Amino acid sequence: MTTAVKRACDACHRRKVKCDGINPCRNCSASQLSCTYNAIPQKKGPKGSRAKVISELREKQQHQTSLTTKLQNRIAGINSPAPVPSLAPTPGLLTPELIRESVDFFFANMYSTMPILHRQRLEQQALYVDQSVDTYCLLTSLCAFMMLQPGMQMPSMSNDPYSYENMMPGTNIVTATLLLEETLRVRKGYDLLESPSLNTLCTSYFLFAYYYGMELHDKAWYYLREATTIAHMIGMNKEETYMNYDGLEGPRRRRLYWLLFVTERAYALQRHRPLTLQASINPPTATDDPTDPLASQLNGFLLLVNLFRPFDDAFVALWNRAMGECSDSYVSNIQKQLQGVLPAYLNSQESQLAELQINQQWLKNMQWQMSLAGGNAGELYSIDIGRDLLPMVSHFPGSLGLLGLGLVRP
Repeated sequence: MTTAVKRACDACHRRKVKCDGINPCRNCSASQLSCTYNAIPQKKGPKGSRAKVISELREKQQHQTSLTTKLQNRIAGINSPAPVPSLAPTPGLLTPELIRESVDFFFANMYSTMPILHRQRLEQQALYVDQSVDTYCLLTSLCAFMMLQPGMQMPSMSNDPYSYENMMPGTNIVTATLLLEETLRVRKGYDLLESPSLNTLCTSYFLFAYYYGMELHDKAWYYLREATTIAHMIGMNKEETYMNYDGLEGPRRRRLYWLLFVTERAYALQRHRPLTLQASINPPTATDDPTDPLASQLNGFLLLVNLFRPFDDAFVALWNRAMGECSDSYVSNIQKQLQGVLPAYLNSQESQLAELQINQQWLKNMQWQMSLAGGNAGELYSIDIGRDLLPMVSHFPGSLGLLGLGLVRP
């Protein structure tokens, strides 16, 4: 019985003849060839299409198990191993299923109050997410924010609907936290200020929105100010800047600026914060992007912008008691601006209209109280306004997409 040769010499392998494995082997000696074993053995296994299929299956399984493992460990209170000292994205954490479910939920439920993303462009970027850290952070922050929304279902990580991770309470919040931590870690790996993109700004806003939803208001304020600071740095407060962007990105940046404008004012009134943005550019319109298939949903957002436009530094200073008094003409001017916001939409059946009308009425009442006080901030605060304090920012804006989570606590 002959013993199988583990490896043929280079010459026998090239000639495709049986080698006895001796150095020098009989074939090389007979042919007066140099008998060498320099060639690197090739890995065994399937080749061609079979190898590609196996590779794809392994990758998919890795995607399905990475988030599942982290989620189960976090819910069970098991500390993960010390992180690798790398700022690279975690393989398999951001699954295609999670991206798809989050994007679908955003455009189905959030777009009317946050019309800052373009679906087709976002889905195209998602196909190459592994090639762009900026896109990766946008998607992880978006998914983290979506996981906090009532009605957002955790994408199935198992074929069993009764599996551990699909039944545990708090799964969505834990998943949101994992994705948020991933965003912050990976974000440290590139310079945010070198060339801020729309993705960069939207990521900052979604970080704010996540922390607001978790009622971590100092952190929320930090990332809101990060977004407004970057907006100033790249000239988003100047009308001429928008000539540099195409027909898709220009309108989204303009809408983002005004979303930041409204959010900052709502937050300033609720938590007595200062302002950084001014109404220094043209407001968005329903026709600013003719290719937007969801343009018909923008009326509520546009009305909200118009409701908040009259509120400037002087009003917020009065509200925050940083200024003692204002003139009657100032109060009257704000009243006139507010009175003309909603009449054209009084017969509208939009779901947001009732909320906007309440907001407008509150603003009118506020101006009336200021008039009674003669513009005196001290007298203004002597009026009992705590009972119905800021119903407009209790739906901040459009509940900030955090349905049921108002800014103002009763």
